Amino acid sequence: MRYNRLGKTELRVSAVSFGTAPLGDMFGRADEAQAVSSVHRALDAGVNFFDSSVYYGGGLAEQRLGAALRGRRDDVVVSTKAGRFGPDDFDFSPRRIRESLHRSLELLQTDRVDLFHLHDIEFVELDGVFADSYAELLRLRDEGKCRYVGMTGYPMEALIRAVSETDLDAVLSYAHYTLLNTRLADELAPVCDEHGVGLINAAAVALGLLTPAGPRIDVRAGERIRRAARRAAKVCEDRGADIAFLANQFSIQRSGAATTVIGTTKAHHLDSAIAAESAPIDEELLAAVLDATEDVRTVSWSSGLPENNGDHTCSA
Repeated sequence: MRYNRLGKTELRVSAVSFGTAPLGDMFGRADEAQAVSSVHRALDAGVNFFDSSVYYGGGLAEQRLGAALRGRRDDVVVSTKAGRFGPDDFDFSPRRIRESLHRSLELLQTDRVDLFHLHDIEFVELDGVFADSYAELLRLRDEGKCRYVGMTGYPMEALIRAVSETDLDAVLSYAHYTLLNTRLADELAPVCDEHGVGLINAAAVALGLLTPAGPRIDVRAGERIRRAARRAAKVCEDRGADIAFLANQFSIQRSGAATTVIGTTKAHHLDSAIAAESAPIDEELLAAVLDATEDVRTVSWSSGLPENNGDHTCSA
């Protein structure tokens, strides 16, 4: 396992990190033993960065992660988020952010998190996020409740604004360095480099679009993106290749981000993602897949308020 420094922070994170949404039953029910076992399996493989949120099962993911990391807290980097509390429940007020972090610390069984994010900022007016919400992050950091602060979201435009208009330690971007879309490397990474902000990549398989079975959740990608995903899957199927493995290889090895978050409680999926970190890429296969998706690689779907999205979004 490779380890990379996260921006200008003192954190060194594993190239593959563990996303805990499945621990909160976000993609189907996972029992307690399976949840704890998946965390331990990741630890044994060298994963040291665990990303969570109060949104994942209303705290269930944090509770399970805290239990699984008991006795290992000092060996790992733990991140959690606030601001999004349900599918349509957003509150970035300073009071709610503070209350949320205090509850997260209880559930995680720790006195501080290494990284504290505002979650999915594009769903609210951003000027307020960059003013009062951001100021509360800094207060919590100054109080030692978190070591570093960040923000997450889907639209490139929202994250670029966040990096440019505040002094963050890290940002998390998802589904923007995949076989379908490479805007993270082209647009967000240069801004992060300029400001010394750590870049976290997530959703290498595009929320399930780049898997043989397809998404298990509602993905708001339009038909144009879905057609490209089907073309990519057909290329891999015709060559006897696993599209999810190639997607993980490409995202983990080529994004340039410090770490790529993988979310699963299934042992074989976790093992495959970790193997993808170092397995040589079949360059001929990759070229064929990228050729099949060339028309959508700068295309994103809309997320959150329309004004927080740019000109690269499509609905069809």
